Amino acid sequence: MSADRPRVLPTREGYDRWADTYDTMGNWLLALEEPEVDRALGDVADLDVLDAGCGTGRHALRLAEAGARVTAIDFSEAMLAKARAKPGADRVRFLVHDVTTALPFADRSFDRVLSALVLEHISGVRAFFAELGRVARHDGRIVVTAMHPAMFDKGLSASFRDDAGAEVRPRSYPMTLADYLAGAVEAGLAVTGLSEHAVDEPLVARYPRAQRLLGWPALLVLSLAPGADPRVSSEATNARTVLS
Repeated sequence: MSADRPRVLPTREGYDRWADTYDTMGNWLLALEEPEVDRALGDVADLDVLDAGCGTGRHALRLAEAGARVTAIDFSEAMLAKARAKPGADRVRFLVHDVTTALPFADRSFDRVLSALVLEHISGVRAFFAELGRVARHDGRIVVTAMHPAMFDKGLSASFRDDAGAEVRPRSYPMTLADYLAGAVEAGLAVTGLSEHAVDEPLVARYPRAQRLLGWPALLVLSLAPGADPRVSSEATNARTVLS
């Protein structure tokens, strides 16, 4: 393997190794994503919320602070250990579970279902979307964020630097926007919102490492409705590209 070629690890092992630095590396994609998650979820006070693939609890803890009853799951015990050690963690029900398998919850358990920056690590997106839809209440909302598929065109995926400074990547599965939309629709979900967010000047000012991607689509946000007409219509879908 070339010295400058990223080392690709199984996804769980990659995130176990990333856990120590995940919250401190200055990840510009997280900064771009978090306000979009809050916007898409809306007011969560007194709602039952599932955070599927919660990592170090960055969304789960904030949602609990906002008054939600949060259940958060992840397959990386190292990431969950970081989450459980944070202030406010006692407000969240953290569970070890692999989101690529059937979710351990009854049908229609949650008012809001969130999956944040997990989708690129899922090979079977249709089954994954179907499980998110199964556990969401009929009048609920599902929000899925992902590293934009256009990032794969730049040769990029989720990654970090190890102690020796080498790039390490948890395993990802390159797909297109069409793959993601087809997976959701074939799982019986209605696409009620879709937005694409590019790296802009204010983000670069805060995170200079993002400079090389200025103007490039970096984040995808999908809002989905469970148990609805599984067709994407022009009336049902708000599609927009955010370039500034």
